[in-house]
Amino acid sequence: METNEIAREVLDTMLGYLGFVAEVELDSQRDGNSIQVLTGEPDLLIGSRGERLDDIQYLVNRIVQNQYRDAPRIRVDIDHHREVQEQNLLEEAEHLAERVVHSGEPAKMPPLNSYHRRLIHNHFTDHPRVKTWSPSDSARLKRITFSLKDD
Repeated sequence: METNEIAREVLDTMLGYLGFVAEVELDSQRDGNSIQVLTGEPDLLIGSRGERLDDIQYLVNRIVQNQYRDAPRIRVDIDHHREVQEQNLLEEAEHLAERVVHSGEPAKMPPLNSYHRRLIHNHFTDHPRVKTWSPSDSARLKRITFSLKDD
């Protein structure tokens, strides 16, 4: 059995023990290491700012990686919450980049975790006019700065 299928079973069992009725399936839209949870009670599983969803993902990964040391990291999403969140974040970053192009002045995003910073940095890797950077300190949340590329 593949590790992503094991992660799906772990999550399905965990949610069952917690009393949630949910459909847990591998997310074929993503890279194969994603699980989508479909439920009528998404708010209880996601939390007010996604903290419960992050906790669930952490637990699933710890359980799977405890059994299989080389298991890839599994991404857990509930009712497409992460997809919508990531799309909104990229749209916000695009608007900020447009503002930098028009004004010529650098601009900063709100503090973000490493996953969201990586998502934005990767999105703007090939942008013709804007570059992004984050400070290299050890803070968990950092702000991305957008500025014009040097010509």
